[in-house]
Amino acid sequence: MKITKSNWLIAPLLIAIPAIVSAQEIADGTETFNGICAHCHGGDGLGGTLGPNIMARVSQENDLELAAFLRAGNPEKGMPPVVINDQQMPPLLEYLRVLASGYSSSEFENDTSFNPLASMSTIENFRPVTNEMLLNPDPADWLMYSRTYDAQRFSPLDEINRDTVSQLNLAWSLGLPGGVTETIPTVYDGVMYLTMPDGTVAALDATTGDLIWRYIPTVEGSGAGRSKTMSIYEDMIYFGASDGSVIAIDAVNGQERWRSETSDRDITSGTIVIEGKVLAGGTCRDRASCFISAHDVHTGELVWKFFTAQAPDEPPGFDTWAGVPLEERRASTWGLPGGYDAQTGLIYWSVANPSPYTRYERHNGNPGAVSYSAPANLYSNSTLAIDPDTGALNWYYQHLPGDDWDEDMNQERIIFRTVVNPDPEHVKWINPDVVGQQRDVIVNVGEGGGLWVLDKHTGEFLWALPFPEDTENFLIEDIDVNTGATMINRDLILDEPGAHRMICYFNTRSYWPSSYNPERNAMYVPYIKNCLNMTSAMPASEAMPAMPQSRIGISAPGITPDELNGMAKVNMETGEITQWVTGPVPTTSSVLTTAGDLLFWGDINRRFRAQDLDTGEVLWETILNGPVSTSNITYAVDGKQYVAVITGSNLSHPGLNTGTMGPVRLNLENGSGNSLVVFSLH
Repeated sequence: MKITKSNWLIAPLLIAIPAIVSAQEIADGTETFNGICAHCHGGDGLGGTLGPNIMARVSQENDLELAAFLRAGNPEKGMPPVVINDQQMPPLLEYLRVLASGYSSSEFENDTSFNPLASMSTIENFRPVTNEMLLNPDPADWLMYSRTYDAQRFSPLDEINRDTVSQLNLAWSLGLPGGVTETIPTVYDGVMYLTMPDGTVAALDATTGDLIWRYIPTVEGSGAGRSKTMSIYEDMIYFGASDGSVIAIDAVNGQERWRSETSDRDITSGTIVIEGKVLAGGTCRDRASCFISAHDVHTGELVWKFFTAQAPDEPPGFDTWAGVPLEERRASTWGLPGGYDAQTGLIYWSVANPSPYTRYERHNGNPGAVSYSAPANLYSNSTLAIDPDTGALNWYYQHLPGDDWDEDMNQERIIFRTVVNPDPEHVKWINPDVVGQQRDVIVNVGEGGGLWVLDKHTGEFLWALPFPEDTENFLIEDIDVNTGATMINRDLILDEPGAHRMICYFNTRSYWPSSYNPERNAMYVPYIKNCLNMTSAMPASEAMPAMPQSRIGISAPGITPDELNGMAKVNMETGEITQWVTGPVPTTSSVLTTAGDLLFWGDINRRFRAQDLDTGEVLWETILNGPVSTSNITYAVDGKQYVAVITGSNLSHPGLNTGTMGPVRLNLENGSGNSLVVFSLH
């Protein structure tokens, strides 16, 4: 019998237990299983943080085979022999049969697991996701990392609003496995799809958190919890794995449909579906692995690659790496995946810093080998506009030429239309030819600060400003307002071994996405007034041993701990910034704005809050069980709005907490606390 939501309550009555098996035997088997097996494989045998789903083996092997396997264990995969006496084995086997009853072996292909006791144990009447749905998503759904291709992270839902948010209560919560979690859930038609910190993929009932199915990939590597997002199209979920492969999973039953070739990268960016192709990016080790890939959504066949470290014959038509051997050029796309604009028909993707970090290291002791003005070490720290059909570059803009400090510019690119009327009192660099015009723009704020506004059609420079505020230690020295060419701050380059500099800013914001509210023509961006205290490596000498490179976060000059962190509201017509100061505790939280006039975000001290979009007043706040990690979304099921947030471990939280990456040593004792927490009004 196929268990559905309407009949799951009677399912236990239909479990086929042989008449000779007594209730006492089942109880004995339960006790043995819970004492020996559940720790690794979960209380239901569907898999835990230390062991996989075992129901496939239970359903496929007879008692003799299963007992022999348990006695021998599987040492190669870390499973010790099960040490029990001969009287304990039969009850254990019978209990395993009870756990596996109601499942067929076909349901376990590709390590997919099902939960017969879930409030929605199967997904029925699934409606395939179309291109039109991706272009114009239902407000109830959250189909990609920032809800829409334009990366605005704005939701039209308004049941939860200024007047009702004080009534927000816990709807449900779910503990997550151990590991790094930097992911953002996908929600479609009442089902939440989630990359777990252990690299598995789960489908959950979005109203209860009950597991519907779980997919356990068989891949090498452990970085899958860093995958920022998944994507959905037709009846498939697309997952970027730690072995560099893209995997298509059946959205209804969790079974693997196809898997692309592996590559020497970890798909930390996750995936996004654009015009019938699955795109992915991630970390890389050499130029051969530094690429954005596009795969056919139905077959997984590679359609094109775009290499993010420029070859001499690629645009702009000359070598921007000063002869560095091609295989040694590195510029990854480890952050969020790109976006798309149907009007231009272009993909917009961002690229991180070049490697190694310093110009001195990249160019054999000659930091001036490449230009101090853009372009230098392309396509690092750039916005790329790419043709989705061919992977050809349409235009690029480099925000930081020849980066010397690992100041990534690989955050989201937000697209909208606005009047361009920057106020010189607030905006440092303004293209004089565009003032007063209506423009379609693409906007980003970099890890090292700075906000850029470009024309989405051509990449033309419109205006830019230091962010969160100006300082003589800002990483950009100047911008040619007519051409948009940026110039690195040459006084801050570490031009010799042991050189020491302070660069502003440093991780003032990172990969967790910000939000644009179209009702206010305003961006909402969290910040840390954090600078980089950096000393380049020093080789050993007769007088001193070798000294490694040092990178420590420190407060910007003149900034007290109480002034360090906050939320910036940026008027996108004038460039005026309003700062809502929050104190010494930084964030690793995404930002979400809604038609309910609310701003949702949280911090690494477990506080999650809703603020008034106009005044910044905190209208609601709760304390979670761990640091807020990326994630924040809102969705609706049957007209009821939910707000979801993930807490737990990510790569930034430890450094911000201990003062190595952030400016203040907080030493918060809040653990990792990997969990998914969902709120609603009732």
